[in-house]
Amino acid sequence: MKNKECAVLFSGGIDSTTALYWALKQYDKVHSLTFDYGQRHKLELKMARQLALKLKVPHNVLRIDLSQIGGSSLTDKNLPLPQHERLEEIQESPPSTYVPFRNGIFLALAAAWIEVKGIKEIVCGFNVIDSPHYPDTQEEFVKAMEKTVNLGSRAYFTPEQIKINTPFMNLKKSEVIKKGLSLGADYSYSLSCYSGTEIPCRKCSSCLWRQKAWEELGLKDHLILRLEKEGKI
Repeated sequence: MKNKECAVLFSGGIDSTTALYWALKQYDKVHSLTFDYGQRHKLELKMARQLALKLKVPHNVLRIDLSQIGGSSLTDKNLPLPQHERLEEIQESPPSTYVPFRNGIFLALAAAWIEVKGIKEIVCGFNVIDSPHYPDTQEEFVKAMEKTVNLGSRAYFTPEQIKINTPFMNLKKSEVIKKGLSLGADYSYSLSCYSGTEIPCRKCSSCLWRQKAWEELGLKDHLILRLEKEGKI
C-alpha cells in the first residue's frame, strides 16, 4: 500500500530526479519543490519544470536569494568556479561550491510549505558516499532537521510527525542512477553542471562525479545522448 502524499526536493539533478521517480512508486500523490536561490546554474529550473510536466507532477518553485549571503561559488559570481581534470584534485574539506546551510534552508522552507498543505513527508535525494564533504547532506544532519521541524511546527501538538525520507543516503552515485533506471527514470533533461550551461563543462566537480557514475555503469549518460541527437555537441 502506498503512502498518501509527499513533497520531493527537486533540483532536477541526478539524485533528485531519481528521488522523484522513487516517490511516484511510493506515494499516491507527489509534489515537486524546486528552489530558485540565486544559483549560477539557473537553467536547472527550466529543465526541472520540463520533467515535472512530463511526469504530470505538480511543480512548485520557492524563491529565496542566497546570493545575499554569498560565501559560495554557486551564488557569488565573483568567486571562481573550481575546475578539475580529475576527481582526485577535489579538496577534502567543504568545497567552494558548498552553499552555507543550503539544505537546512531548503528543508525549513519545505517544512513550512507542507505544513500549510497538510502533507507529512518530505523526500530528498541526499547521498554522501561519493561526496562526503558537504555537511548538510549527512544522516545526522537530516535526523536533527527532522527533530527540529517536529518541534517547531504544528506537528509538535499532534501524534502524527513529519518525516524526512532520504532513500539513497548510503548509495554511490552510480547506484542511485541504477535505482533510477530500474524505475524507468529519464535523465536526458537532468542537469548537474555548475557552469550554468546545458552542455556539461566536464571540469566542475559535479560533472566529474556524474561522468564517473555513468562510466561505472558502463552506460552513456542520457543527457549526452540527447545533446548528440539534437546536434548540440
